[in-house]
Amino acid sequence: MNLNDFSVMALWTALALYALAFIAFTFDLARRSSEVRQSAEAAVPSAVERGGAAGSAGSRTLTVDRPAAAGGARVSASRSPSLRVGVALTALGFVVHLAATITRGIAAERVPWANMYEFAMTGTLLIISVFLIVLTREDLRFLGTFVTGLVVVLLGISWNFYVEIAPLPPALQSAWLVVHVFVASLGTAFLALGFALSVVQLIQSRQESLKLELSALRLRFLATLPASDRLENMAYRVNIIGFIFWTFTLIAGAVWAESAWGRYWGWDTKEVWTFIIWVIYAGYIHARATRGWRGTRSAWLSIIGFAAVLFNFGIVNVFFKGLHAYSGL
Repeated sequence: MNLNDFSVMALWTALALYALAFIAFTFDLARRSSEVRQSAEAAVPSAVERGGAAGSAGSRTLTVDRPAAAGGARVSASRSPSLRVGVALTALGFVVHLAATITRGIAAERVPWANMYEFAMTGTLLIISVFLIVLTREDLRFLGTFVTGLVVVLLGISWNFYVEIAPLPPALQSAWLVVHVFVASLGTAFLALGFALSVVQLIQSRQESLKLELSALRLRFLATLPASDRLENMAYRVNIIGFIFWTFTLIAGAVWAESAWGRYWGWDTKEVWTFIIWVIYAGYIHARATRGWRGTRSAWLSIIGFAAVLFNFGIVNVFFKGLHAYSGL
């Protein structure tokens, strides 16, 4: 077995570990929902439980809004075995994933992000690393289902892009390959985390705006998560960091283009979409900071921005011809 074969095997192993982590995180959300339901049912007035209002008790329906559920049904995350297992499996998957990425680079004798397969490998590694690092400062373990699920899907798709190791095209034989692509991957990792927070924010916001009957309350675990405004603030901070990295990516790409092709900007499809993504996130930050775009509008801008990132990676790289067609397919 050579190093590239080991890299492939290790990446499959990491994918399996992330899938198991996804299952463990999902079990935690199910546990939260169960405990919220039990707490809400226990909160029914004792007079109703005893049948003191016999004429109306049989038809009385318990309704729960998020503030009440959050206050009376807070679930302790620290005592959740499935949550701890999910984090442990994610960390173990990261170690194996890192080994797969390093061995691919050693086998290729260059940085492991020169084609679509390698970029997906490195990009998903950075998504997991950003998630684990942020966990040391903020308890975002409730995002484990969304983050590991996203990484499992992206890694699964990446196998369609697998190519054998090949020499770099002349334009990629530059130190800018190390800096430009790595910073783009790091920026994507932060934007992915902001995307996950914005999705949860949208769901939480809808939950808060409705008073649902207990029997119709399907996503009870939301009562154990931060309020939508808190989720929005976290998404905003994470997206700002991603935007800074993406700004550097845009500038570094222009400098590299001048070095490789003798011009800073040529309206290549990849360049245009990189700029479109920058404009979306610049608009998101500006609108939220100066125009008061809070709540669902800012969340949708964040989601649209990351959708553009995925389009730039998965569609532009494969189906559009141009100077940046380095998918290797």
